[in-house]
Order: sequence, then C-alpha cells, then structure tokens
Amino acid sequence: MAGRDGSPGGEQASSAFREEESVLGTALTTRHIEAFGRKVTSTASHLIGPLGDNHGSSHYQNAMSELQKELRRPGIQQRVFSYAQTSPAELVRSKLSRSEIQHRALTYLPDELLANIPENENVYSLFQGFKATLPDDQNEHRKKHRRHGSRGQKFLAEGDGDADGSPSLKKLKKDRDRLNHRLEMMSVRKNMCSSEIREIDNKISNLNNMRKIVLDRLSGLEEDELQAERDLLDIESKVEDLREELDDVAALRHTSTPPEEPNPDAEPETSETMAMSASFMSASIYEKLPSPKAKRHKVTRRKSMPIRHGHFEPGTNLKELPAHNDMITALDFDAPFGTMITSALDDTVRVWDLNLGRCMGLLEGHHASVRCLQVEDNIVATGSMDASIRLWDLSRADYDPQDNKIGTDGEDDEESGLGFDNPDDAPPPPPASSMQECPLFSLEAHVDEVTALHFRGDTLVSGSADKTLRQWDLVKGRCVQTLDVLWAAAQASASINPTDNTQWRSTSRLPDASADFVGALQCFDAALACGTADGMVRLWDLRSGQVHRSLVGHTGPVTCLQFDDVHLVTGSLDRSIRIWDLRTGSIHDAYAYDNPVTSMMFDTRRIVCAAGEDVAKVYDKTDGRHWDCGAGVAAAEEEGRTAPAVVVERVRIKDGFLVEGRKDGGVGVWTC
Repeated sequence: MAGRDGSPGGEQASSAFREEESVLGTALTTRHIEAFGRKVTSTASHLIGPLGDNHGSSHYQNAMSELQKELRRPGIQQRVFSYAQTSPAELVRSKLSRSEIQHRALTYLPDELLANIPENENVYSLFQGFKATLPDDQNEHRKKHRRHGSRGQKFLAEGDGDADGSPSLKKLKKDRDRLNHRLEMMSVRKNMCSSEIREIDNKISNLNNMRKIVLDRLSGLEEDELQAERDLLDIESKVEDLREELDDVAALRHTSTPPEEPNPDAEPETSETMAMSASFMSASIYEKLPSPKAKRHKVTRRKSMPIRHGHFEPGTNLKELPAHNDMITALDFDAPFGTMITSALDDTVRVWDLNLGRCMGLLEGHHASVRCLQVEDNIVATGSMDASIRLWDLSRADYDPQDNKIGTDGEDDEESGLGFDNPDDAPPPPPASSMQECPLFSLEAHVDEVTALHFRGDTLVSGSADKTLRQWDLVKGRCVQTLDVLWAAAQASASINPTDNTQWRSTSRLPDASADFVGALQCFDAALACGTADGMVRLWDLRSGQVHRSLVGHTGPVTCLQFDDVHLVTGSLDRSIRIWDLRTGSIHDAYAYDNPVTSMMFDTRRIVCAAGEDVAKVYDKTDGRHWDCGAGVAAAEEEGRTAPAVVVERVRIKDGFLVEGRKDGGVGVWTC
C-alpha cells in the first residue's frame, strides 16, 4: 500500500490536487483527507493485528515512514495549519450555499417560541377542517331548485325502487351516508367557530389588559403635565415679583434728587415757614414714592386639558366623594380633573382637587348657606342666604398637591385633613390656613338671599329673593344697575292694547312660594336671560335695562337655564325641559320627565339634568337617545335592593365629564 501510494501515479494525483482550487481556500481538500484516513486505517489495522505475525512490525514501520514523509511536505503542513485556524462558521459557509443558510435561518424557531405553542385541543384533523370549509355538494343544491322533468324521467326514477314502490336499500344507504357526512362536517364547522370565538376572546382580554396599561400610563402623564404647569406658574410668579422689585428700585433711584446748596441771598426762614415747607416737602416726597403694589395674581388657564376620561365607557364612575353632611345646594368645576367647589346646607363651602379626590380647604366668610356659585379659571363667586356675594381667588390658596396623607414614617397623617380615613364617615376638616388669602371682596346690596348669579369678564349679574336683578362692576366692586322683575312684568301687562276686546290672561301659573323667585340666569356681553318663579323666561338688554323678549311656555317655576349662540335650554318644576330658538323665540324641542327638574347643564353633545331621581338624566343631542347615568343605574340592576335611593340635586358637565351632587351630601364623578 505504501508502494502504491509512493508511485508516480500518486505524485501526479497530488500535483492535480495542488492545481485544483480548494473550496476551503488554503485548507485541505477532501481527497487529501481521504488519503490520510486510509493511511491511518492501515496503520491501525497493522497495530491491532495478531501478535504472531512477523510482517506486522515491517508494515508498521513502512506505514509510519510513509506518514512521516507525507507530513513533511510543506503544502501538507500549510493546509493542516490553515485547517486548524479555520472557524466553524467559515467551515459551514464553505460547505453550504448562501440560499441554504438563509433558508435555515428563517426556518429556525427558538425555544421561547416553541414553548408558547398552544396545545391542540381540536378533535379534528387539518384535512377535516379544510374539507369542512368547502361548500356542500352542488348536486344536492341543484336537487332543491331544479324543475321537475318529463313523465318519462319520472318513470325511470321510479324504476330504481323495488317492485312494491319502496326505495331501494342502496339508495337509503347512500342517503344515510350523505347525511352522516353532512352532520360530521357541521360538527367540524361548529368546532372551528368555537375555536375562533375562544381566540377572539383571548385577543379581547389581551387588548383590554393592554388598554388598561396604556390608560394608567396616560393618567401618569397627565399628572406629570399638571405638576409641570404648576411649577411653570410658580416660576412665572417669581419672575413677576422680581420684576416688580426691580421696577421699584429703579423708581426710587429716579425720584432721589441731590441736596440743594444754600443760597446766601435768601431770606432767613422763620419757624412757621419751616414748618410749612416741611409739610409740603413730606407731601411731595410721599407723592413721589412708589405706592406699595399689592401682589398681583394673574388669571391663568391650563395650557393642556385632560383627555383620559374620554377613553372610558359612558357611565363609568371615576370618583365618589363624601363632600358634605347635608344636601348639596350648588357645585361647579373649572375643567375635567381640575378644581371643584361645593356648597351645602351645612353652611360650608369646600374646594376639591378632582385629580386626587381631596379637599383643598374651606372658603369661610358667609354667615349662612351658599345657594349659588360659579368658578371660572381661578375666580370663584358665591351667593349666600345672608344676601351677600363674595369673590375668591384660588390662586392664592396655600395648597401643595404633592402632600398626601402618608407621613414620613409610613403611617397615616391624621392631622393633615386632606384624606378620608373611612369613606363612610364625614370628611375631616382640612387645614384652616389653606384658604386664608383667597377672599377678594364682598358685594352687598341685596336685601334678601341671593339665589342665582353669573359672571363673565368684569361683569357679574345676580338674582335675589328681593325680586331684583343687579349688575355689578367687578373692577370697581359696586352695583351699576338694578333691574326690577316685577316692574318689568307690570310693564309687559300694561303694554297690551286696552281697546282689544280679548282680555289678557297670564299664560303662567302664580309664583310658587317654595320656589326661588329668580331660579336661574346667564349673561353674555349685554344680553341677559333670566328665569323666574312665574314660569317666564325674560331676555334683557343690559344697555337699556329693558326686557327685549319674553318666552312663554313653562307652567312652573324655572329652576335652570343655559344658552349658546342659537339655542336656549330651560328646565322647570313643571317636569319639562324646553329648547328655544333664540332667533325666532319659538320652541325648538321639548321633553318631559316624571319629577321636577332642579338642575340642568349641556355641552356640545349632551344635555344633563337632575329630575328628582337617584340618577342623572342624559339626553344625547346627536342621536336623540335618552339614558341614565349615576349610582342608581348599578343599584337598580342589583336584585333585592333595600337601601333608599339618594336623589341627585345638582349636575354639572364639561367635555363629557359629569359631576353630580346628591341630597345626602355626596358627590359622584362620572364619564358621560
């Protein structure tokens, strides 16, 4: 074997191997490896051969010498060294084509994906499922709709049966097999539909979980956004204060004058002239000194509005606040998840942070319960039974939203007064110093309780039980006009032609003694709408102080109203809500309820009202749908409810964010 490998033919083969380009570049070729393996095999066969063989040692020596000669060749040594330095990846690339490598990479599945493969619970195979998706036999379909053939075909068909006219056994078996197959395919289709439903349910569950996570993320972003706006407001106020200080310093430097040199020719001043000059000098100095400026609190609007409440289902309860111990008389808020003001018959007015659901403080100053209020930006106006109106600036409140009821030691801070230890108990009193700087001024001119008010810009209009409307200038803080409702009603009755044979009769009922004489009002520029206890809705012109138009339709006291550019919506104790067209003065739409309407408000899409029930009545103007929103909806669905219903007294809505105040003093926050 060694002689055969050392022949010239072997040298020619080795030269051919050198001339042939290797797949591995400088590595060994396959033929060299096979030749090397044959030599090793022959050497091993001689080594493990019989011990008594005399030729074993010679063969071994010849094989080892041939192997040594092969390994001494420079080409072989270079290829062996190159083969040892080649990485496994290069070996794979040399043996496999690029397309095969790409195919294996794409078809490879990691263990993570293989571990999530759902278990196959289907009792039917893939082929059965594919077969079930095919339509039914076209012949069977044609049998139902084809027309009857000729009488000869009918006789031929009857000939397939037995002699006595009964169908043949073969045909019955065929029909049985066909029906069994059809039932089997229906069962397969039912299983496929059930699997699809389960898969859809799993996807819906996963999407709901993802939606909840994104909603939580959105809530965190809105809280961070609110905190950033508050920090920006603090920085702006500091910049304004520093700018005022610099202006004061500059004014002082400008007013300071150098001392005058004494004039020798001047006459000597007597004590009387010195005293007069000193008095004049003091007056002039005080006139030139800058007067101390009061700290200005700018009315700020939020640069961004919360939107997360629009992603909840309508009728979702966001918060429940045990606000007061008695019936809610008025409430209002500036923006969704913003600041809310509530008043009740317990003679308290509370300020709430709707984002955290905490009481910020109490507005103290009235001597009786507050009957009406309005909040616009940071300014709050409250009208009380003590016949006074007070204005408050909430930007002066000492309230830090970062404070919570968890103390530094991890225990509840019972003295903070900003959290509820037990939701069923009355809310603890908030810090007394939080709203001390909020009062601005008081407006006192009415002689009876203030039952309605509305302000816009620097104008405030109030209505009282003294049967008058008063217009206030908020810049000067005084009453600029008084409107007598009874005088306007008398003027309207006197303006009727007395020569007309038809005697004028009032189209409304007599005023209800238990109802507020001025139930609601709203002003815009020089326009004023007022609803009174006689059921009339009067439109006033504040420039002339005259009634421009009277809307007749309600048969009970008007308790609430609101208007926009085109329509005026009114609610009354006659259990109806009427929508008026301001352009024509006619009724555009109306609908009734089972109980008197005590409160109403609308936004761009919905009209919400409180109608003596434990729910807020919602009317969707877009699709004309009526539905209920409130705690009474869920309570009505529970069987065997024994708890008495809590009547909703006041409602407010802005951008689908609904707040309702109840007769027991509770406040509910809902999406609408």
